[in-house]
Amino acid sequence: MRISVLGAGAWGTALAAQSASRFPTLLWGRDAAQINDITSSRRNSRYLPEVELPGELACSTDLGAALAHVAAPGEREAGLIVIATPMAGLREMLTRLSGQGAAAVWLSKGFEAGSGRLGHEIAREVAPGLRCGVLSGPSFALEVARGQPTALVCASQHSDVADLAVQAFHGASLRVYSSTDPVGVEVGGAVKNVLAIATGIADGMGLGLNARAALITRGLAEMSRLGAALGAQVETFMGLSGLGDLVLTATGDLSRNRRVGLLLAEGRSLADILHTLGHVAEGVYSAHTVWQRAQSLGVDMPISAAVVDVLEGRSTPRDALVRLMGREARAEQTG
Repeated sequence: MRISVLGAGAWGTALAAQSASRFPTLLWGRDAAQINDITSSRRNSRYLPEVELPGELACSTDLGAALAHVAAPGEREAGLIVIATPMAGLREMLTRLSGQGAAAVWLSKGFEAGSGRLGHEIAREVAPGLRCGVLSGPSFALEVARGQPTALVCASQHSDVADLAVQAFHGASLRVYSSTDPVGVEVGGAVKNVLAIATGIADGMGLGLNARAALITRGLAEMSRLGAALGAQVETFMGLSGLGDLVLTATGDLSRNRRVGLLLAEGRSLADILHTLGHVAEGVYSAHTVWQRAQSLGVDMPISAAVVDVLEGRSTPRDALVRLMGREARAEQTG
């Protein structure tokens, strides 16, 4: 099997490093200086400087070459393309892959700004014939690159796509499960980033472990309600891409979205926070779109709405807390 990873950020680099020792793997990136540096130093000094990359990993800035890599004669059906761009770049990549014979999975998490679409909805629009799916789950790129134990899930309506992802990445330190519910897996990956900001705010305000547990639990309920309205299988949210990814992103010290919340609680401006991070925190960009999609479906998501108000400057963290705690009591299963 031949694998091309499109996107040389931390997560794409980590997965490319995982597969390179077993399969011919090519890592593609737009930035020639970055790719040249990776090739010469065997490190992604911009996004993953702590980890030495395997010598077998090939790198390129030529997208045509990356696509040709997985379409080698006699191996076309076994090729796997991994789209490792932020959500904002997914549409462009899927459009380029329209008509490709190789299967594709994306790592992007979120709703597309503007359209409010999930990854599988974008794929259906711009590359309807593409065999594709989503690879997600509780995973910090640094730990995956270091070979620390991790579990992911690949969801697709095409069983061979999930099988290829398992073959490509399942190993001694990385377990890959399969799912037929890309909607649920994508909703989990999108909403957990918003909820991690909320949990970071609560922790930054010193509200305590009880508050953290309440936010995670009620956040999971919000996630499940939105997923059900979009046609997901509710049990998916009890799995890796739901509860698993939510707990990791809301509590892990490597979480950029949690870090955003912590800094908001300190009174820092959002612009200053994003400059300090230097990396994409998807929850910042997807929070408003998550809330809009929920509104259009009549789904109540008070925690997500509070995060949007804080991010957009309409509320302070303290005022948002007061509003959430002042909501009228109701049965747990209904809200």
